[in-house]
Amino acid sequence: LCSFLGLLYQEYRDKSTREEIETRRLQDSQTDPEETSPSEETPSEAEPTSTIENKAPPQISLLRNSNSRFNLWQDLPEVQSSGVLSILQPDEIKLQEAMFELVTSEASYYKSLNLLVSHFMENERLKKILHQSEAHILFSNVLDVMAVSERFLLDLEQRVEENIVISDVCDIVYQHTVNHFSVYITYVSNQTYQERAYKQLLQDKPAFREVISQLELDPKCKGLSFSSFLILPFQRITRLKLLVQNILKKVEEKSDRESTALDAHKELETVVKACNEGVRKMSRTEQMISIQKKLEFKIKSVPIISHSRWLLKQGELQQMNGPKTSRTLRTKKLFREIYLFLFNDLLVICRQIPGDKYQVFDSAPRGLLRVEELEDQGQSLANVFILRLLENADDREASYMLKASSQSEMKRWMISLAPNRRTKFVSFTSRLVDCPQIQCVHPYVAQQPDELSLELADVLNILDKTDDGWIFGERLHDQERGWFPSSMGEEILNPKIRAQNLKECFRVHKSDDSQRRKLGSRNRQ
Repeated sequence: LCSFLGLLYQEYRDKSTREEIETRRLQDSQTDPEETSPSEETPSEAEPTSTIENKAPPQISLLRNSNSRFNLWQDLPEVQSSGVLSILQPDEIKLQEAMFELVTSEASYYKSLNLLVSHFMENERLKKILHQSEAHILFSNVLDVMAVSERFLLDLEQRVEENIVISDVCDIVYQHTVNHFSVYITYVSNQTYQERAYKQLLQDKPAFREVISQLELDPKCKGLSFSSFLILPFQRITRLKLLVQNILKKVEEKSDRESTALDAHKELETVVKACNEGVRKMSRTEQMISIQKKLEFKIKSVPIISHSRWLLKQGELQQMNGPKTSRTLRTKKLFREIYLFLFNDLLVICRQIPGDKYQVFDSAPRGLLRVEELEDQGQSLANVFILRLLENADDREASYMLKASSQSEMKRWMISLAPNRRTKFVSFTSRLVDCPQIQCVHPYVAQQPDELSLELADVLNILDKTDDGWIFGERLHDQERGWFPSSMGEEILNPKIRAQNLKECFRVHKSDDSQRRKLGSRNRQ
């Protein structure tokens, strides 16, 4: 079963996303693409399908063929020889490919999980080096995850072998997501501790480092690192949601298959959100405790640690002294350094003091902050903005004139401090005018809380951009927002392709429009 694909999941996923990027590049370069929107359902499709079913086709042996590699559904010998390709509508063939990819990628994923367990986790030398508690943190509940993947793959395999033309896979996805996929939340929530334990073991145990290096060199691993195997479950659950979205874009509108795909997508989205929250909760709690220890209050103390509070942004800005009408900006002495901690519901303004401590001299609820950009004020006032606290620590209004180190840093602070300000381009969630879009061609890992991690082939609306190479974007598939370097992507220039991306996105999220709006407002917080 696990040997049916020649590719490990990491290779499969990379190949698949790069093909997606190239397809979009090709579409974008066409001045008048043939397909500018998801095709409507084809009434003539039902009759040929039922005719094929009556032929009782032979079972597809693909999933037991060890030579099989990254095949398309239409390239299968059974499909080629059956004659179905001349009967089915082009849209149905595309749908078959989308469903088939979900199955083959799960098989590839299971193969990689199996290698993680058999090659690494069950290695006798590694077992002797690791204490039981270390092994538990490192591998978590990966055996449960693998068992769930195997059961899921068996059901998918059975469905594919029932008929050359796959009837549906989203009903199986739905059942397994509801009944079994909670194991992913457990695994992913442990990620912070897993990464830390791995780094610590590499540092503290030379024998561990040596064994891992030797195991990674085994040809079975195809040059892939141990850590690339550890992050497989999180990558898979996210990718699975996108594969269902891909099916959803291709099924007939108002059909049973659309309804099933919407249900499966909704359940997967719930699991992915719970995974994200699990990771964030672990790291946020530790971060809040660390910040609390560094703060000394010059004003009335504010309790920092709260279950519903997390850090959005922190950093140094220059505060301008004197009235904002002052025109005597000849020396840098007019500015003095201040340090801001911005949480999702609170702003704390400090000055850094010796011993890596911060003295708090003002604060305000985040909802009572307003920002205003100063324009055309000359070089000395470049990247300067005004921050108004409608009600500060003394229950009065206060204004701060702040200078950032760059245009991007200024914009990032302004958007974080006052998230409901209008951005340069209109967000797609408002369903308004054509918005610039970008496709991710290089993966990016967020370095700051206001940044967005990107995966290859992600498509985002550009909400704002800076002259020094940063973009504030909103990802279409989950409406997550954040900053990232513009060098990570390529703009989608064809307006018809942008319109198609939006149309597909609305279709995916139409099942719960109100939830989408709520999600959008929460991400702006």
